[in-house]
Amino acid sequence: MKSNSLSNGGRLRVLVLTILFLPLSGCGGWWKRPAAEHASGNAPANASAPVPSSDEAARGAVRFLEERVKRDPDDFIAHNQLVDYYLELEHETGDTRYLELALRAAQASLKALPAEQNAGGLAALIRAEAALHQFASARANALRYVELEPQKRAPYILLFDTQLEVGDYDGAAKTLAKMEGLAERSVDEETRRARYAQITGDTDAATKHLTQALAIARTYSATHADTLAWYHWQLGETAFSVGQYEAAERHYNDALALFPDDIHSRASLARVRAARGDLQGAIKEYETVNNRLPEPPYLAALGDLYQLTGRAPEAAKMYAEVERVGRLTPLESNLHERLLSIFYADHDLKTEEAYAAAVKDYSARQDIYGADTLAWTALKAGKIKEAQAAIKDALRMGTKDAKFLYHAGMIARGAGDKDAARDYLTRALALNPQFDPLQVSIAKKALEEN
Repeated sequence: MKSNSLSNGGRLRVLVLTILFLPLSGCGGWWKRPAAEHASGNAPANASAPVPSSDEAARGAVRFLEERVKRDPDDFIAHNQLVDYYLELEHETGDTRYLELALRAAQASLKALPAEQNAGGLAALIRAEAALHQFASARANALRYVELEPQKRAPYILLFDTQLEVGDYDGAAKTLAKMEGLAERSVDEETRRARYAQITGDTDAATKHLTQALAIARTYSATHADTLAWYHWQLGETAFSVGQYEAAERHYNDALALFPDDIHSRASLARVRAARGDLQGAIKEYETVNNRLPEPPYLAALGDLYQLTGRAPEAAKMYAEVERVGRLTPLESNLHERLLSIFYADHDLKTEEAYAAAVKDYSARQDIYGADTLAWTALKAGKIKEAQAAIKDALRMGTKDAKFLYHAGMIARGAGDKDAARDYLTRALALNPQFDPLQVSIAKKALEEN
């Protein structure tokens, strides 16, 4: 029997670790994803009537729980619940101050009761650290979590997440293998298998796992509309990554039908409209997105569309906003470092600064998306050999990402290898012919000139 309640704050939620799952941001990294395992208990409700999400409900819960820990600082259960609600509010509002509050709550929980008796507090700490991009510490704590509860799936889920973030793909594969036989397949496991399939270039398997995760999620009465929408969004992102624009648009519309406030699906809908040639429709959607949640990738995308439609002053304004929003605070700068590095490289801005940031980032976090960022910024900074080494690292898993192939083609072109440049650029455009409105025009021109 399946529960009408969920662990980790009682909700199947979508939490933020970096920015996006697929090429929308150009920087990759981990994704917004469901964070909770299901408990056992009551029967599932009708899947056609998901419970709506409300950040006001989360704010009310936060006020209640903050009062509880104010009265009793040793209430570790309340601290653990606060972590999830803070992360939820950061997702809903984009206010990164909630991430620091989440970290403090997790630390307070473990101060009140150590991890040996408070595994939930350790799990909360891992999620908060990962949300703040403290991935090395998060992985170390995930390994400890596995040691404390080796027969449960939840520790392996968090370990897998942190292994992906630091580029330990062999370790991540072993972690997935260890989950086999622990219990029946869960939403959490299916989404991780989808992610690993995406990284290794098996988009059919990714689609299969996401579809299965959505089917499981629909059987739980407490599955909120925004969570179901998230799965449709990810299915759309997977379709978009291989140029299946009609399917992608259908999934984005399905997500918005479930949850009209899903800003990420709306931004992806704007992107797919641009890919299908409706630049004005895409601009309108991006304007709506940025009026509600002006994040660097959405601001940059709108700027590029303004540029392509002859609205250069408005494009310049959007590009300035990318930098302003991306560097509002030191924390924002850290969280958006890869996005900003890619943005600078895409637009031939601050190339040395972008390269230096990418080098620093990759030294601490050697995943394929960091390698791609390093390769692209190295090329723009005139460091061809460094770019060649980094793009080889980025391509090592066989990921089907048109931007990786495009970057590889431009790096080969910069190195004077015309055959390799032609091959990579042709493959990029065959995989996803409109992967990025501005960069596609550059790729096509380079292919014509090659």
